[in-house]
Amino acid sequence: MTAAMPFAAGTTLLAEVTEAVRTAGRTLLDRHTPHARGVSLEEVVAEIHANDDAVLEVLREPLLRAREGSRWAEDELAGGALPPGEWWVVDPAEGNINHVHGMDDWAVTATLVRDNRPVLTVVHLPLTGDTYTAVAGGGAQLNDRPLKASAKTDLGAALVGTGQARPGEDERTFRRIGDSVTAMLVNGLVVRVSVPATMQLIHVAAGRMDAFWQFSDVRSGLVAGALLVSEAGGTVTDLAGEPWHTGSRDFLASAPGVHGAARKVLEPLA
Repeated sequence: MTAAMPFAAGTTLLAEVTEAVRTAGRTLLDRHTPHARGVSLEEVVAEIHANDDAVLEVLREPLLRAREGSRWAEDELAGGALPPGEWWVVDPAEGNINHVHGMDDWAVTATLVRDNRPVLTVVHLPLTGDTYTAVAGGGAQLNDRPLKASAKTDLGAALVGTGQARPGEDERTFRRIGDSVTAMLVNGLVVRVSVPATMQLIHVAAGRMDAFWQFSDVRSGLVAGALLVSEAGGTVTDLAGEPWHTGSRDFLASAPGVHGAARKVLEPLA
């Protein structure tokens, strides 16, 4: 992702979006249990859909009202470029699978994408109350504290991560994930493999992790983190080194000092 032009409407709109996402987060928090819900695949999927429906009921209309002329990207697991204009790319329960299993790594995310580049995002973690925000050209914050990407320059000292983007991806993608983990275990320090992507990307933006990559173009899992990382001073490209956008096939977000080395390891596997 190249440096974005400042988003002029960002300050006022950000406050409205933050309030809407936090309100939606309370709905998702009310549905959380400390134990897993559902035993069969059908039961788990039903719980996931119920979470999505409950959050979208309170989130969709406020976001569309907040930005006149904006449109809604319906399928949260879709990838590829969007038509020109402004679109809300939302994950009502990012890390939904974790939520329904009684785990902690989940959030509500809302990102405004203009002409296939994210320009404003809010990621709210209801369990902790933390809210990550970014506006193109305006920096990235955690609860109004500026975020800054890691200063590391040695991939051998780096904490990095990846994960799958959606259930049931093709075998070639799964093998690439496995091969990339092996390659990074050899070249990096520690590799985290987990879902969802956003929960790793907020750590990259905050300088707690040094790189995250994914062999996928699922928009909803990447747009929020892409903006947070780039506005925190990180580097976001595809694995060929081209600026990332929603039409890119793969994704790498990292501290600037390890980006080249990470690409060198991962590009042959793309």
